[in-house]
Amino acid sequence: MSAWLLPDHIADVLPSEARHLEDLRRNLLEAARRYGYELVIPPLLEHLESLLTGTGEALELQTFKLVDQLSGRTLGLRADTTPQVARIDAHLLNRQGVTRLCYCGPVLHTRAGGAHGTREPLQFGAEIYGHAGREADLEVLELALDALRAAGLQGLQVDLGDVRIVDAVLQGCALTPAQVSAVHAALAAKDTATLATLAAPLPADVRAALLALPTLWGGSDVLQAAAQRLRGGAALQAALADLGWLQARLHELAPDVRVTFDLADLRGYAYYTGVRFAIYGGQGQPQEIARGGRYDAVGAVFGRQRPAAGFSLDLKQLVRLVPAPPLRAAIRAPWRHDDAALRATVAALRAQGETVVCVLPGHEHEVDEFACDRELVQRAGTWIVQPLAA
Repeated sequence: MSAWLLPDHIADVLPSEARHLEDLRRNLLEAARRYGYELVIPPLLEHLESLLTGTGEALELQTFKLVDQLSGRTLGLRADTTPQVARIDAHLLNRQGVTRLCYCGPVLHTRAGGAHGTREPLQFGAEIYGHAGREADLEVLELALDALRAAGLQGLQVDLGDVRIVDAVLQGCALTPAQVSAVHAALAAKDTATLATLAAPLPADVRAALLALPTLWGGSDVLQAAAQRLRGGAALQAALADLGWLQARLHELAPDVRVTFDLADLRGYAYYTGVRFAIYGGQGQPQEIARGGRYDAVGAVFGRQRPAAGFSLDLKQLVRLVPAPPLRAAIRAPWRHDDAALRATVAALRAQGETVVCVLPGHEHEVDEFACDRELVQRAGTWIVQPLAA
């Protein structure tokens, strides 16, 4: 095997894409800063139980595992950053009241999400801790939309759901955690045949509600239909009311964003406890770009269960959906080690934020990696910047 070959679904990021990724990273972190979110950088490697507690089988299957040569304990390479940020909030910061945190770094997956997907996403996310109200859900949705607009995406669509709806439908049924997990998986896959088998032993009203859930997707009429067709009492009505409130606020704040509902959408990790959302965009067939929601129990294992909501996205996916920015303008300069005035001029320009590319001897005719539109030339003993001759 050739030494330069990489594992499947692992790839180098070359200069043009790396520049674009870095521009996006800075834009997204700046968008989060404007909302008051503080940057944290969790480690790539942690004890496995810290990474996986409460997250369910899906995340465990995506996590690379290895043995620590120092302690003998099993470690994991993070497949999602949310449990780590929950640990930071609960154990290291331990603040009272609201805490807003954001992050951007690589995660590793044992399997790619698709034929052309990567096993090393560059995950950006933002999370708010300490507020149980739907105002926090709205804030992370607003931030996610603003961040995607800052990246250059338009024509966005928000798809809303809520874990509490399924919980309300199943309330009072004596199901094991494994059975509940199987119901969730069938709903997420819209597998009505499996769902019918799982629902067969349940009371008629529960069975009818479960089989109705995969059909409850679309526009605002979905909420009215759910209120009529689903059982669940006050818990169901509260979840539907929150979804309706979020839709109304989004229409006020972002009238250009289409809002839809999918009440059977339970994809993702098992730590979600309330409202869930997915944001779609891109040219042609819209793609899911960001996913988030409420996960109030995620910090419980760290000794401090706090209300929490947030979202995350993969910058490597996002970079393929937005136009690349033009090359940065630069100044071309000759290379002369014995010209102090030239070296001082180059240093002064770089200190002002300019990109100055020195042309090494013998490489005068190579294609510039940067868009050199000016050059340093000597006039009457002084080095000056002038437009580059065609």
